[in-house]
Amino acid sequence: MNVLIVLGHPRTDSLCGALADAYRDGALEAGLEVRQLAVADCEFDPDVREVSPTDQSLEPDLRAARESIEWADHLVFVYPNWWGTMPARLKGFFDRVFTPGFAFVEYDEEEGAGHEGLLDDKTAELIVTMDMPPWVYRWIYRQPGNNAVKRATLGYAGIRTTRITNLGPVEESTAEEREGWLEKATRLGESLASGPDSRSTRVCRRATAWLKALRLQFYPMAWVAYTIGALAAVGSSDVLSSSAYWLGFAFLFSLEAATVLSNEYVDYPTDRENAFAGPFTGGSQVLVDGVLEFGDLRRGIAVALALAVGTGAAALAIGPGSPMAGAVVMAALGVLALGYTLPPLELSYRTLGELDVAVTHSTGVLLVGYVLLGGSATDPLPWLLSVPFLLSVLPSITLAGVPDREADRAADKETIAVRFGVDGAARVATATAGLACLAALVWVAFDVGGGAYDPLIALSVPHAFGLCWLLRDRLWDRTTPARIDGLMAAALSFLVWFGVVPLLNLL
Repeated sequence: MNVLIVLGHPRTDSLCGALADAYRDGALEAGLEVRQLAVADCEFDPDVREVSPTDQSLEPDLRAARESIEWADHLVFVYPNWWGTMPARLKGFFDRVFTPGFAFVEYDEEEGAGHEGLLDDKTAELIVTMDMPPWVYRWIYRQPGNNAVKRATLGYAGIRTTRITNLGPVEESTAEEREGWLEKATRLGESLASGPDSRSTRVCRRATAWLKALRLQFYPMAWVAYTIGALAAVGSSDVLSSSAYWLGFAFLFSLEAATVLSNEYVDYPTDRENAFAGPFTGGSQVLVDGVLEFGDLRRGIAVALALAVGTGAAALAIGPGSPMAGAVVMAALGVLALGYTLPPLELSYRTLGELDVAVTHSTGVLLVGYVLLGGSATDPLPWLLSVPFLLSVLPSITLAGVPDREADRAADKETIAVRFGVDGAARVATATAGLACLAALVWVAFDVGGGAYDPLIALSVPHAFGLCWLLRDRLWDRTTPARIDGLMAAALSFLVWFGVVPLLNLL
Protein backbone atom coordinates (compact mmCIF):
# COMPACT_ATOMS: atom_id res chain seq x y z
CA MET A 1 0.00 0.00 0.00
CA ASN A 2 1.23 3.49 -0.88
CA VAL A 3 0.55 6.09 1.81
CA LEU A 4 0.76 9.87 1.36
CA ILE A 5 0.79 11.95 4.56
CA VAL A 6 -0.28 15.56 3.94
CA LEU A 7 0.64 18.00 6.71
CA GLY A 8 -1.85 20.86 6.51
CA HIS A 9 -0.44 23.01 9.32
CA PRO A 10 1.23 26.22 8.06
CA ARG A 11 4.19 25.42 10.38
CA THR A 12 6.07 22.15 10.12
CA ASP A 13 7.53 22.47 13.66
CA SER A 14 4.15 21.96 15.30
CA LEU A 15 2.26 19.24 17.13
CA CYS A 16 0.65 18.35 13.80
CA GLY A 17 4.11 17.97 12.27
CA ALA A 18 5.11 15.61 15.10
CA LEU A 19 1.89 13.63 14.64
CA ALA A 20 2.58 13.29 10.92
CA ASP A 21 6.08 11.99 11.64
CA ALA A 22 4.74 9.55 14.25
CA TYR A 23 2.17 8.23 11.79
CA ARG A 24 4.94 7.86 9.19
CA ASP A 25 7.03 5.79 11.61
CA GLY A 26 4.10 3.48 12.29
CA ALA A 27 3.32 3.03 8.60
CA LEU A 28 6.96 2.27 7.80
CA GLU A 29 7.01 -0.25 10.64
CA ALA A 30 4.02 -1.92 8.96
CA GLY A 31 6.08 -2.29 5.77
CA LEU A 32 4.25 0.31 3.68
CA GLU A 33 5.58 2.77 1.11
CA VAL A 34 5.26 6.29 2.56
CA ARG A 35 5.60 9.80 1.18
CA GLN A 36 5.15 13.05 3.10
CA LEU A 37 3.94 16.37 1.77
CA ALA A 38 3.99 19.55 3.85
CA VAL A 39 1.66 22.20 2.44
CA ALA A 40 3.76 24.84 4.22
CA ASP A 41 6.79 23.91 2.10
CA CYS A 42 4.92 24.12 -1.20
CA GLU A 43 5.26 27.31 -3.21
CA PHE A 44 1.92 28.15 -4.82
CA ASP A 45 -0.77 30.80 -5.00
CA PRO A 46 -3.62 29.53 -2.77
CA ASP A 47 -6.20 31.73 -4.55
CA VAL A 48 -8.06 30.78 -7.72
CA ARG A 49 -7.70 33.92 -9.83
CA GLU A 50 -9.09 32.66 -13.13
CA VAL A 51 -12.76 32.11 -13.96
CA SER A 52 -12.15 28.38 -13.69
CA PRO A 53 -9.43 26.72 -11.60
CA THR A 54 -8.52 24.64 -14.65
CA ASP A 55 -7.48 27.84 -16.45
CA GLN A 56 -4.82 28.62 -13.85
CA SER A 57 -1.54 26.84 -14.52
CA LEU A 58 -0.18 24.69 -11.72
CA GLU A 59 3.06 25.57 -10.01
CA PRO A 60 5.76 22.81 -9.98
CA ASP A 61 5.05 21.97 -6.33
CA LEU A 62 1.34 21.44 -7.07
CA ARG A 63 2.15 19.25 -10.07
CA ALA A 64 4.37 17.17 -7.79
CA ALA A 65 1.54 17.03 -5.23
CA ARG A 66 -0.85 15.70 -7.85
CA GLU A 67 1.65 13.04 -8.85
CA SER A 68 1.93 11.94 -5.22
CA ILE A 69 -1.85 11.85 -4.83
CA GLU A 70 -2.15 9.68 -7.95
CA TRP A 71 0.59 7.41 -6.57
CA ALA A 72 -1.09 6.97 -3.19
CA ASP A 73 -3.64 4.36 -2.22
CA HIS A 74 -4.30 5.96 1.18
CA LEU A 75 -4.17 9.67 2.03
CA VAL A 76 -3.63 10.98 5.57
CA PHE A 77 -4.42 14.64 6.28
CA VAL A 78 -2.98 16.05 9.52
CA TYR A 79 -4.04 19.60 10.39
CA PRO A 80 -5.41 21.81 13.18
CA ASN A 81 -9.01 22.83 13.53
CA TRP A 82 -9.14 26.63 13.33
CA TRP A 83 -12.48 28.43 13.54
CA GLY A 84 -14.27 25.11 13.07
CA THR A 85 -12.44 24.03 9.93
CA MET A 86 -9.03 23.71 8.25
CA PRO A 87 -6.27 26.37 7.96
CA ALA A 88 -6.53 28.71 4.98
CA ARG A 89 -3.41 27.32 3.31
CA LEU A 90 -4.77 23.77 3.28
CA LYS A 91 -8.05 25.09 1.87
CA GLY A 92 -6.08 26.86 -0.87
CA PHE A 93 -4.25 23.60 -1.55
CA PHE A 94 -7.56 21.80 -2.10
CA ASP A 95 -8.86 24.68 -4.27
CA ARG A 96 -5.87 24.51 -6.58
CA VAL A 97 -5.22 20.76 -6.69
CA PHE A 98 -8.68 19.16 -6.57
CA THR A 99 -9.91 20.63 -9.84
CA PRO A 100 -12.22 19.31 -12.57
CA GLY A 101 -10.50 16.75 -14.75
CA PHE A 102 -8.23 15.61 -11.91
CA ALA A 103 -10.48 15.07 -8.90
CA PHE A 104 -13.89 14.86 -10.59
CA VAL A 105 -15.77 15.36 -13.83
CA GLU A 106 -19.21 16.91 -14.20
CA TYR A 107 -21.83 15.47 -16.54
CA ASP A 108 -23.39 17.60 -19.22
CA GLU A 109 -27.10 18.20 -18.75
CA GLU A 110 -28.12 15.81 -21.54
CA GLU A 111 -26.11 13.02 -19.93
CA GLY A 112 -27.78 13.34 -16.55
CA ALA A 113 -27.25 15.75 -13.69
CA GLY A 114 -24.33 15.04 -11.43
CA HIS A 115 -20.64 14.28 -11.35
CA GLU A 116 -18.20 11.40 -11.11
CA GLY A 117 -15.34 11.29 -8.63
CA LEU A 118 -12.08 10.42 -10.38
CA LEU A 119 -10.14 9.44 -7.25
CA ASP A 120 -12.52 6.68 -6.16
CA ASP A 121 -9.72 4.13 -5.95
CA LYS A 122 -8.34 5.83 -2.83
CA THR A 123 -9.14 6.00 0.86
CA ALA A 124 -8.26 8.70 3.38
CA GLU A 125 -8.22 9.52 7.06
CA LEU A 126 -8.06 12.75 9.05
CA ILE A 127 -6.03 13.53 12.16
CA VAL A 128 -7.28 16.85 13.55
CA THR A 129 -6.01 18.78 16.56
CA MET A 130 -8.20 21.34 18.31
CA ASP A 131 -8.45 23.59 21.36
CA MET A 132 -11.74 22.15 22.57
CA PRO A 133 -12.79 18.74 23.81
CA PRO A 134 -13.46 16.51 20.78
CA TRP A 135 -16.90 15.62 22.16
CA VAL A 136 -17.88 19.30 22.14
CA TYR A 137 -16.73 19.66 18.54
CA ARG A 138 -18.67 16.57 17.51
CA TRP A 139 -21.93 16.88 19.42
CA ILE A 140 -22.30 20.63 20.03
CA TYR A 141 -20.70 22.12 16.92
CA ARG A 142 -21.56 19.06 14.76
CA GLN A 143 -17.93 18.89 13.43
CA PRO A 144 -18.34 21.24 10.43
CA GLY A 145 -14.70 21.02 9.36
CA ASN A 146 -14.62 17.23 9.41
CA ASN A 147 -17.82 17.06 7.39
CA ALA A 148 -16.53 19.58 4.86
CA VAL A 149 -13.33 17.64 4.20
CA LYS A 150 -14.90 14.17 4.36
CA ARG A 151 -18.00 14.84 2.29
CA ALA A 152 -17.72 18.05 0.30
CA THR A 153 -14.05 17.71 -0.67
CA LEU A 154 -12.71 14.17 -0.50
CA GLY A 155 -16.11 12.57 -0.95
CA TYR A 156 -16.85 14.71 -4.00
CA ALA A 157 -13.65 13.41 -5.56
CA GLY A 158 -14.70 9.83 -4.82
CA ILE A 159 -12.27 9.31 -1.93
CA ARG A 160 -13.73 7.33 0.96
CA THR A 161 -12.73 8.58 4.41
CA THR A 162 -12.21 5.56 6.65
CA ARG A 163 -11.28 7.18 9.95
CA ILE A 164 -11.28 10.58 11.69
CA THR A 165 -9.19 11.10 14.84
CA ASN A 166 -9.86 14.29 16.81
CA LEU A 167 -7.26 15.25 19.44
CA GLY A 168 -7.68 17.97 22.02
CA PRO A 169 -7.89 20.29 23.76
CA VAL A 170 -4.29 21.05 22.80
CA GLU A 171 -3.78 24.31 24.70
CA GLU A 172 -4.58 22.75 28.08
CA SER A 173 -2.86 19.43 27.37
CA THR A 174 0.00 18.06 29.43
CA ALA A 175 3.24 16.63 28.11
CA GLU A 176 1.97 13.16 28.98
CA GLU A 177 -1.24 13.71 26.98
CA ARG A 178 0.69 14.91 23.94
CA GLU A 179 3.02 11.93 24.20
CA GLY A 180 -0.04 9.70 24.29
CA TRP A 181 -1.36 11.33 21.12
CA LEU A 182 1.96 10.72 19.35
CA GLU A 183 1.85 7.07 20.38
CA LYS A 184 -1.71 6.86 19.10
CA ALA A 185 -0.65 8.32 15.74
CA THR A 186 2.08 5.67 15.52
CA ARG A 187 -0.48 2.93 16.21
CA LEU A 188 -2.77 4.35 13.54
CA GLY A 189 0.06 4.07 11.02
CA GLU A 190 0.86 0.53 12.13
CA SER A 191 -2.80 -0.47 11.79
CA LEU A 192 -2.57 0.01 8.02
CA ALA A 193 -0.83 -3.37 7.89
CA SER A 194 -4.33 -4.93 7.79
CA GLY A 195 -5.75 -2.29 5.44
CA PRO A 196 -7.24 1.19 5.84
CA ASP A 197 -10.45 -0.10 7.44
CA SER A 198 -10.83 -1.52 10.91
CA ARG A 199 -12.39 -4.98 11.24
CA SER A 200 -15.70 -3.51 12.42
CA THR A 201 -15.72 -1.06 9.53
CA ARG A 202 -15.09 -3.84 7.04
CA VAL A 203 -17.96 -5.85 8.50
CA CYS A 204 -20.29 -2.83 8.37
CA ARG A 205 -19.30 -1.99 4.79
CA ARG A 206 -19.88 -5.59 3.73
CA ALA A 207 -23.27 -5.71 5.41
CA THR A 208 -24.23 -2.36 3.88
CA ALA A 209 -23.23 -3.60 0.42
CA TRP A 210 -25.45 -6.68 0.76
CA LEU A 211 -28.38 -4.63 2.04
CA LYS A 212 -27.98 -2.34 -0.94
CA ALA A 213 -27.81 -5.31 -3.31
CA LEU A 214 -30.98 -6.85 -1.81
CA ARG A 215 -32.98 -3.67 -2.54
CA LEU A 216 -35.35 -4.15 0.37
CA GLN A 217 -37.61 -1.33 -0.87
CA PHE A 218 -39.29 -3.85 -3.20
CA TYR A 219 -40.29 -6.42 -0.58
CA PRO A 220 -43.26 -4.70 1.15
CA MET A 221 -45.35 -4.87 -2.01
CA ALA A 222 -45.03 -8.67 -2.14
CA TRP A 223 -45.73 -8.97 1.59
CA VAL A 224 -48.98 -7.03 1.27
CA ALA A 225 -50.26 -9.18 -1.61
CA TYR A 226 -49.21 -12.39 0.18
CA THR A 227 -50.98 -11.33 3.38
CA ILE A 228 -54.15 -10.46 1.46
CA GLY A 229 -54.16 -13.99 0.05
CA ALA A 230 -53.59 -15.57 3.46
CA LEU A 231 -56.34 -13.50 5.11
CA ALA A 232 -58.78 -14.30 2.29
CA ALA A 233 -58.11 -18.03 2.75
CA VAL A 234 -58.52 -18.09 6.54
CA GLY A 235 -60.95 -15.22 7.08
CA SER A 236 -59.27 -14.19 10.31
CA SER A 237 -56.29 -12.16 11.41
CA ASP A 238 -55.24 -15.16 13.51
CA VAL A 239 -53.34 -16.27 10.44
CA LEU A 240 -50.67 -13.67 11.24
CA SER A 241 -49.58 -15.76 14.22
CA SER A 242 -49.41 -18.95 12.18
CA SER A 243 -46.01 -20.62 11.68
CA ALA A 244 -47.06 -21.63 8.17
CA TYR A 245 -47.76 -17.98 7.32
CA TRP A 246 -44.30 -16.82 8.44
CA LEU A 247 -42.52 -19.72 6.77
CA GLY A 248 -44.39 -18.87 3.58
CA PHE A 249 -43.26 -15.29 3.86
CA ALA A 250 -39.68 -16.47 4.44
CA PHE A 251 -39.99 -18.42 1.17
CA LEU A 252 -41.17 -15.30 -0.67
CA PHE A 253 -38.45 -13.13 0.90
CA SER A 254 -35.76 -15.62 -0.10
CA LEU A 255 -37.15 -15.95 -3.62
CA GLU A 256 -37.29 -12.17 -3.96
CA ALA A 257 -33.66 -11.95 -2.81
CA ALA A 258 -32.59 -14.57 -5.37
CA THR A 259 -34.51 -12.70 -8.07
CA VAL A 260 -33.04 -9.30 -7.23
CA LEU A 261 -29.49 -10.65 -7.05
CA SER A 262 -29.87 -12.53 -10.34
CA ASN A 263 -31.20 -9.36 -11.97
CA GLU A 264 -28.14 -7.51 -10.67
CA TYR A 265 -25.88 -10.22 -12.09
CA VAL A 266 -27.44 -10.41 -15.56
CA ASP A 267 -28.11 -6.67 -15.93
CA TYR A 268 -24.50 -5.62 -15.30
CA PRO A 269 -23.99 -4.48 -18.93
CA THR A 270 -26.95 -2.10 -18.77
CA ASP A 271 -26.24 -0.94 -15.19
CA ARG A 272 -22.68 -0.06 -16.22
CA GLU A 273 -23.97 2.31 -18.92
CA ASN A 274 -26.82 3.80 -16.89
CA ALA A 275 -26.34 7.49 -16.01
CA PHE A 276 -29.80 7.81 -14.41
CA ALA A 277 -29.82 5.10 -11.74
CA GLY A 278 -32.06 5.86 -8.76
CA PRO A 279 -33.59 4.08 -5.76
CA PHE A 280 -36.10 2.21 -7.93
CA THR A 281 -34.29 2.18 -11.28
CA GLY A 282 -30.94 1.17 -12.68
CA GLY A 283 -30.09 -1.63 -10.24
CA SER A 284 -28.24 -1.24 -6.96
CA GLN A 285 -24.90 -0.58 -8.74
CA VAL A 286 -22.97 -2.81 -6.31
CA LEU A 287 -21.14 -4.49 -9.19
CA VAL A 288 -20.58 -1.23 -11.01
CA ASP A 289 -19.19 0.39 -7.86
CA GLY A 290 -17.05 -2.66 -7.11
CA VAL A 291 -18.36 -3.16 -3.57
CA LEU A 292 -19.39 -6.73 -4.47
CA GLU A 293 -18.00 -9.13 -7.06
CA PHE A 294 -19.72 -11.51 -9.46
CA GLY A 295 -18.65 -14.42 -7.27
CA ASP A 296 -20.30 -12.78 -4.29
CA LEU A 297 -23.59 -12.53 -6.16
CA ARG A 298 -23.39 -16.14 -7.35
CA ARG A 299 -22.96 -17.30 -3.77
CA GLY A 300 -25.75 -14.98 -2.62
CA ILE A 301 -28.13 -16.35 -5.26
CA ALA A 302 -27.30 -19.93 -4.25
CA VAL A 303 -27.89 -19.21 -0.56
CA ALA A 304 -31.18 -17.39 -1.28
CA LEU A 305 -32.44 -20.25 -3.46
CA ALA A 306 -31.48 -22.80 -0.82
CA LEU A 307 -33.37 -20.82 1.81
CA ALA A 308 -36.36 -20.51 -0.51
CA VAL A 309 -36.47 -24.28 -1.04
CA GLY A 310 -36.02 -25.02 2.67
CA THR A 311 -38.57 -22.56 3.98
CA GLY A 312 -41.01 -23.38 1.20
CA ALA A 313 -40.83 -27.09 2.00
CA ALA A 314 -41.31 -26.41 5.71
CA ALA A 315 -44.32 -24.19 5.00
CA LEU A 316 -45.91 -26.89 2.84
CA ALA A 317 -45.25 -29.51 5.52
CA ILE A 318 -47.07 -27.69 8.31
CA GLY A 319 -49.54 -25.56 6.36
CA PRO A 320 -53.23 -26.50 6.15
CA GLY A 321 -53.30 -26.29 2.36
CA SER A 322 -52.68 -29.01 -0.22
CA PRO A 323 -48.91 -29.66 -0.39
CA MET A 324 -49.13 -30.61 -4.05
CA ALA A 325 -51.10 -27.52 -5.06
CA GLY A 326 -48.88 -25.31 -2.95
CA ALA A 327 -45.72 -26.79 -4.47
CA VAL A 328 -47.04 -26.19 -7.99
CA VAL A 329 -47.95 -22.56 -7.24
CA MET A 330 -44.59 -21.92 -5.54
CA ALA A 331 -42.67 -23.53 -8.40
CA ALA A 332 -44.56 -21.53 -11.00
CA LEU A 333 -43.91 -18.33 -9.08
CA GLY A 334 -40.21 -19.19 -8.83
CA VAL A 335 -39.92 -19.82 -12.56
CA LEU A 336 -41.64 -16.54 -13.43
CA ALA A 337 -39.70 -14.51 -10.86
CA LEU A 338 -36.26 -15.82 -11.85
CA GLY A 339 -37.25 -15.80 -15.52
CA TYR A 340 -37.41 -12.01 -15.44
CA THR A 341 -33.75 -11.92 -16.46
CA LEU A 342 -32.40 -15.48 -16.33
CA PRO A 343 -32.41 -17.70 -19.42
CA PRO A 344 -34.16 -19.36 -21.05
CA LEU A 345 -37.15 -17.08 -20.41
CA GLU A 346 -35.33 -13.71 -20.13
CA LEU A 347 -38.73 -12.01 -20.06
CA SER A 348 -37.34 -8.52 -19.46
CA TYR A 349 -35.46 -8.83 -22.76
CA ARG A 350 -38.67 -9.72 -24.64
CA THR A 351 -40.93 -6.80 -23.58
CA LEU A 352 -42.64 -9.08 -21.06
CA GLY A 353 -40.66 -8.02 -18.01
CA GLU A 354 -43.14 -5.41 -16.80
CA LEU A 355 -46.05 -7.83 -17.01
CA ASP A 356 -43.96 -10.50 -15.30
CA VAL A 357 -43.19 -8.23 -12.35
CA ALA A 358 -46.85 -7.20 -12.07
CA VAL A 359 -48.06 -10.82 -12.12
CA THR A 360 -45.48 -12.19 -9.68
CA HIS A 361 -45.90 -9.33 -7.19
CA SER A 362 -49.70 -9.46 -7.21
CA THR A 363 -51.42 -12.63 -8.45
CA GLY A 364 -48.41 -14.87 -7.83
CA VAL A 365 -47.69 -14.05 -4.19
CA LEU A 366 -51.39 -13.60 -3.36
CA LEU A 367 -52.07 -17.10 -4.69
CA VAL A 368 -49.21 -18.53 -2.62
CA GLY A 369 -50.73 -17.06 0.54
CA TYR A 370 -54.21 -18.31 -0.38
CA VAL A 371 -53.23 -21.88 -1.28
CA LEU A 372 -50.66 -22.31 1.49
CA LEU A 373 -53.19 -21.33 4.18
CA GLY A 374 -55.87 -23.72 3.00
CA GLY A 375 -57.54 -22.19 -0.06
CA SER A 376 -57.88 -23.81 -3.48
CA ALA A 377 -56.09 -22.50 -6.56
CA THR A 378 -59.29 -23.09 -8.55
CA ASP A 379 -61.30 -20.67 -6.38
CA PRO A 380 -62.03 -17.43 -8.28
CA LEU A 381 -61.54 -15.27 -5.16
CA PRO A 382 -57.72 -14.92 -5.16
CA TRP A 383 -57.63 -14.32 -8.90
CA LEU A 384 -60.30 -11.62 -8.71
CA LEU A 385 -58.69 -9.97 -5.68
CA SER A 386 -55.40 -9.64 -7.54
CA VAL A 387 -56.71 -7.97 -10.72
CA PRO A 388 -56.84 -4.33 -9.51
CA PHE A 389 -53.56 -4.81 -7.63
CA LEU A 390 -51.88 -6.24 -10.76
CA LEU A 391 -53.02 -3.29 -12.86
CA SER A 392 -51.85 -0.78 -10.24
CA VAL A 393 -48.33 -2.23 -10.29
CA LEU A 394 -47.93 -1.75 -14.05
CA PRO A 395 -47.58 2.08 -14.06
CA SER A 396 -44.59 2.08 -11.69
CA ILE A 397 -42.76 -0.87 -13.24
CA THR A 398 -43.32 0.56 -16.73
CA LEU A 399 -42.00 3.98 -15.72
CA ALA A 400 -38.97 2.36 -14.07
CA GLY A 401 -37.73 1.57 -17.56
CA VAL A 402 -37.72 5.21 -18.68
CA PRO A 403 -34.48 6.37 -17.00
CA ASP A 404 -32.82 3.11 -18.07
CA ARG A 405 -33.94 3.31 -21.70
CA GLU A 406 -30.67 4.14 -23.45
CA ALA A 407 -28.62 1.76 -21.31
CA ASP A 408 -31.19 -1.03 -21.80
CA ARG A 409 -31.29 -0.47 -25.54
CA ALA A 410 -27.50 -0.68 -25.74
CA ALA A 411 -27.68 -4.03 -23.92
CA ASP A 412 -30.54 -5.32 -26.16
CA LYS A 413 -32.99 -5.31 -23.26
CA GLU A 414 -36.44 -4.81 -24.78
CA THR A 415 -38.43 -3.03 -22.09
CA ILE A 416 -41.65 -1.21 -22.90
CA ALA A 417 -39.74 2.08 -22.89
CA VAL A 418 -37.18 0.68 -25.35
CA ARG A 419 -39.74 -0.86 -27.71
CA PHE A 420 -42.36 1.91 -27.64
CA GLY A 421 -40.33 4.92 -26.55
CA VAL A 422 -40.60 7.20 -23.52
CA ASP A 423 -43.95 8.57 -24.60
CA GLY A 424 -45.17 5.02 -25.26
CA ALA A 425 -44.26 4.03 -21.72
CA ALA A 426 -46.14 7.10 -20.47
CA ARG A 427 -49.24 6.02 -22.39
CA VAL A 428 -49.06 2.48 -20.99
CA ALA A 429 -48.71 3.85 -17.46
CA THR A 430 -51.68 6.18 -17.99
CA ALA A 431 -53.89 3.43 -19.38
CA THR A 432 -53.09 0.89 -16.66
CA ALA A 433 -53.59 3.44 -13.88
CA GLY A 434 -57.06 4.16 -15.25
CA LEU A 435 -57.86 0.46 -15.61
CA ALA A 436 -56.77 -0.22 -12.03
CA CYS A 437 -59.23 2.38 -10.72
CA LEU A 438 -61.98 1.14 -13.02
CA ALA A 439 -61.52 -2.50 -11.96
CA ALA A 440 -61.54 -1.62 -8.27
CA LEU A 441 -64.71 0.49 -8.62
CA VAL A 442 -66.44 -2.30 -10.54
CA TRP A 443 -65.45 -4.75 -7.80
CA VAL A 444 -67.03 -2.41 -5.22
CA ALA A 445 -70.20 -1.91 -7.27
CA PHE A 446 -70.77 -5.63 -7.76
CA ASP A 447 -69.35 -6.77 -4.41
CA VAL A 448 -66.60 -8.79 -6.07
CA GLY A 449 -63.82 -10.07 -3.84
CA GLY A 450 -65.71 -10.71 -0.64
CA GLY A 451 -65.82 -7.07 0.43
CA ALA A 452 -62.05 -6.59 0.25
CA TYR A 453 -62.59 -3.44 -1.83
CA ASP A 454 -64.87 -0.75 -0.39
CA PRO A 455 -65.78 2.85 -1.37
CA LEU A 456 -62.50 4.09 0.16
CA ILE A 457 -60.79 2.86 -3.01
CA ALA A 458 -62.43 5.78 -4.82
CA LEU A 459 -59.64 7.95 -3.37
CA SER A 460 -57.35 6.27 -5.88
CA VAL A 461 -59.17 8.11 -8.68
CA PRO A 462 -57.85 11.64 -7.92
CA HIS A 463 -54.44 10.06 -7.35
CA ALA A 464 -54.67 8.49 -10.82
CA PHE A 465 -55.69 11.85 -12.33
CA GLY A 466 -52.71 13.50 -10.67
CA LEU A 467 -50.37 10.79 -11.92
CA CYS A 468 -51.75 11.06 -15.44
CA TRP A 469 -51.35 14.84 -15.40
CA LEU A 470 -47.71 14.44 -14.35
CA LEU A 471 -47.15 11.88 -17.08
CA ARG A 472 -48.60 14.13 -19.73
CA ASP A 473 -46.73 17.16 -18.46
CA ARG A 474 -43.31 15.51 -18.13
CA LEU A 475 -43.14 12.51 -20.45
CA TRP A 476 -45.71 12.90 -23.22
CA ASP A 477 -43.92 13.29 -26.57
CA ARG A 478 -40.55 13.04 -24.84
CA THR A 479 -37.90 10.94 -26.58
CA THR A 480 -34.88 11.10 -24.25
CA PRO A 481 -34.55 9.43 -20.83
CA ALA A 482 -34.09 11.33 -17.58
CA ARG A 483 -34.31 10.91 -13.81
CA ILE A 484 -37.99 10.77 -12.85
CA ASP A 485 -37.84 10.31 -9.08
CA GLY A 486 -40.95 12.43 -8.50
CA LEU A 487 -42.96 10.46 -11.04
CA MET A 488 -41.76 7.18 -9.55
CA ALA A 489 -42.86 8.33 -6.10
CA ALA A 490 -46.32 9.19 -7.46
CA ALA A 491 -46.63 5.83 -9.27
CA LEU A 492 -45.41 3.75 -6.32
CA SER A 493 -47.69 5.52 -3.85
CA PHE A 494 -50.59 4.94 -6.27
CA LEU A 495 -50.40 1.17 -5.88
CA VAL A 496 -50.59 1.53 -2.09
CA TRP A 497 -54.35 2.11 -2.39
CA PHE A 498 -54.84 -1.31 -3.96
CA GLY A 499 -52.84 -3.07 -1.28
CA VAL A 500 -53.76 -1.24 1.91
CA VAL A 501 -57.53 -0.99 1.33
CA PRO A 502 -58.14 -4.75 0.87
CA LEU A 503 -55.58 -5.54 3.58
CA LEU A 504 -57.42 -3.40 6.15
CA ASN A 505 -60.80 -4.79 5.15
CA LEU A 506 -59.64 -8.40 5.52
CA LEU A 507 -57.91 -7.96 8.87
